[in-house]
Amino acid sequence: MTTENELPADEPVENPAETIGAEAAAAAADAQRDAEADIAREAEAEALDSAEDPSGETDGDASAAEDDAPDLAAEVQDLKDKLLRTMAEMENTRRIAAREKADAGKYAVTNFARDIVRVADNLGMAMMSVSEEAREADQNLNNLYVGIDMTMKELLNIFAGHGIKPVPAEGQPFDHNIHEAVQQLENPDVPHNTVLQVLRGGFTLQDRLLRPAQVIVSTGGPKADKDASEEAAADVVPDGAQQAYEGDGVEPGQTVDQET
Repeated sequence: MTTENELPADEPVENPAETIGAEAAAAAADAQRDAEADIAREAEAEALDSAEDPSGETDGDASAAEDDAPDLAAEVQDLKDKLLRTMAEMENTRRIAAREKADAGKYAVTNFARDIVRVADNLGMAMMSVSEEAREADQNLNNLYVGIDMTMKELLNIFAGHGIKPVPAEGQPFDHNIHEAVQQLENPDVPHNTVLQVLRGGFTLQDRLLRPAQVIVSTGGPKADKDASEEAAADVVPDGAQQAYEGDGVEPGQTVDQET
């Protein structure tokens, strides 16, 4: 029989020390979990920061990178200037090529023209060798003269069709650019420095001199222009002397091959 103060034999007796230890362990576990959660949150925040700025550059580094970046506007302007200069050079080259092509077409017959005008020289000399009296005395000679004259005119027409034209000479003021004075004759009836006679005709090809005309120039006449007369007199040689139209070793009319 038991009393009221006695405990049953099968019920364990609660130990206060064990209860306190369990509570402390639970509190420690909670504190550890909180610390681990804080560490995890900090690590997640750092990971987010790293993802937003993967290069890890600071504001100062970004400014320095912007300063070191090339000036794209300046490069574009420089390339535009180079392009414009290149286009201008190409246009100049095209114009030069077109001009050279046109000149080649106009003056391709220069050498042939210089040779064929000798035929006109021979016809002219044949006509000059026949006097008016001889033509009147011999009808056959007169007919021959007329035939040569017709041939000469036809030849000059063909020359004109190919851009070969005679140089105006007889009765014209002496011009050292197109005339070659071989003799002077005193003649007070005509102005000083006037072409009296053509010994060999001159020709031009297109707008260039093919060959100067060899002429006899007058002296002793009135001087219409003192300055022009003095300038022309420097180009006229004494009687009987020959004067080359161009430099030594260069045939007359060779300037036709030079570029203008």
